[in-house]
Amino acid sequence: MPRVARPGSAPDASDAAEPDRARGYLVAGARLVAPPLAPGLHIVATPIGTLADITLRALETLAAADAVLCEDTRVTAKLMSHYGIGARLIAYHEHNASEMRPKVLARLAAGERLALVSDAGTPLISDPGFKLVRDCAAEGLHVTHLPGPSAVLTALVLAGLPTDRFFFEGFLPPKQAARRARIAEIARVPGTLVLFETGPRVAEALADLAEGLGPRPAALARELTKRFEQVRRASLPELAGALASGPDPKGEIVLVIGPPEEEAPLEGGELDALLAAALARVSLKDAVAEVAAATGLKRREVYARALELAQTAG
Repeated sequence: MPRVARPGSAPDASDAAEPDRARGYLVAGARLVAPPLAPGLHIVATPIGTLADITLRALETLAAADAVLCEDTRVTAKLMSHYGIGARLIAYHEHNASEMRPKVLARLAAGERLALVSDAGTPLISDPGFKLVRDCAAEGLHVTHLPGPSAVLTALVLAGLPTDRFFFEGFLPPKQAARRARIAEIARVPGTLVLFETGPRVAEALADLAEGLGPRPAALARELTKRFEQVRRASLPELAGALASGPDPKGEIVLVIGPPEEEAPLEGGELDALLAAALARVSLKDAVAEVAAATGLKRREVYARALELAQTAG
């Protein structure tokens, strides 16, 4: 359990004798002293909007860490200042990760206690860090995760769409051709889709999603956990139409899109009819590929049936 210090007071003699325990944080005006932290990498989820969403364990860890690795030191400094935490901040992001990772691993190997945070939410989810965790595991270094806020799960819960199976896509490509190609690839994913998008690009992304996925139910969530939190639920074409003429929405945006409708199983003769029509035009290989793509059946199943039909005809 953390010890309570007088608000604004300096560490006492026992704190000076145990510098690891002199690292404190503020909660409701009281200054608490964090308990000792085990050596290793501590991955800490931080608020996605409302600072009060941070956990007490996260505060203890950030206060007791030898240093905190963060995407943008300016962003994390606001959180640390709000809770009176004075740990050293070190920039660790996609642009310097390859250079910084060996240095971080060396510090961990020397027994240091380091925390890893993203600008908001759970680290490694569309943020840098997985290579660091991978390398820590490879070198036998201790890694632990402190669960907490996640924009992905928050939007999924609020969307009112199936949650039993979902696929996190992250950001779609910014250029239209690549974006449309990617949408075609994920169209058959048998689950709810969760995507991140920016305000200036979300209208174009929704237009392409509506064209590529059709009238699926969807939700646009923005400013999650903040005062002006908003969740708009409609079909993809309706959302695309609403954003096409209005101003770009502000804030971080999460799109949640319902799964594709389950296609009715083919009747006994339907597969044979499709194969017969295709075989009359193209080769066996091309006919199998065409029918498999049209029906969603596995190629080996279609191929096996095509061979049976060919043998019967022969």
